Amino acid sequence: MAEAGGTPVPQGRRSARRTPEQERLHRKQRLAAAIRLFALNGYDEGAGGHVTARDTIQPDRFWVNPFGRPFELVRVSDLLLVDQGGEVVAGEGRVNPAGFAIHSQIHAARPDVVAAAHTHSIHGRAWSALRRTLDPITQDACAFFRDHSVFGEYTGVVLDEREGKRIARALGDEKAIILANHGLVTVGQSVDEAAWWFIAMDRCCRAQLLAEAAGRPQLISAESALAAREQIGTAVMGRFNFRPLYEAIVRRQPDLLE
Repeated sequence: MAEAGGTPVPQGRRSARRTPEQERLHRKQRLAAAIRLFALNGYDEGAGGHVTARDTIQPDRFWVNPFGRPFELVRVSDLLLVDQGGEVVAGEGRVNPAGFAIHSQIHAARPDVVAAAHTHSIHGRAWSALRRTLDPITQDACAFFRDHSVFGEYTGVVLDEREGKRIARALGDEKAIILANHGLVTVGQSVDEAAWWFIAMDRCCRAQLLAEAAGRPQLISAESALAAREQIGTAVMGRFNFRPLYEAIVRRQPDLLE
């Protein structure tokens, strides 16, 4: 199958059913679709924002959207493959330096992480200014209960590898982290999962901001929140929830597969 073909990779229940080359294309198609979906949700902010997917053949490298390329125009053929030193080894374009500083350290620290997402979404930014984790005030928020953290200080644009390592340490083994006065980062065992957690988390930030503006939200008990997380906060549910979004964006914008 062509690397930037116009047909999605056939889906199986397990990625192990695909060859490394097929899995690479699958991840790139999902990555381009996720970036288009982020544009539809208004997560793009100028040249900021980056979503990455670990390469299947050289796992110390990852694919990422080009610095300055509009989210709404990104195609599979636009994606860049970046090595552990930040050099582009496939594709044409530049890498966002802040994106490399954050994502390279997360991918290095978490072998289980296939994909990571970070943009300057409005509600994620607003919530990050509070420097708090989300509360279990809705069923959807339970997906993140005791499974996300806060990087509690802002020292400027993340351009230093050491700052990226600190973010990776604060993330630990969780699915998301709130960067104080900055925004959200989500990760997953697939592009589907990382992208869905970002969309879901930004919506949870919005819901809690609205609820607290209206009054004092009543919390779901810890026991019930953990039970809900085991149902809706799993990797399988992250992939499942992304699926209809992927199908819809490919139907509406098939050029993303080019």
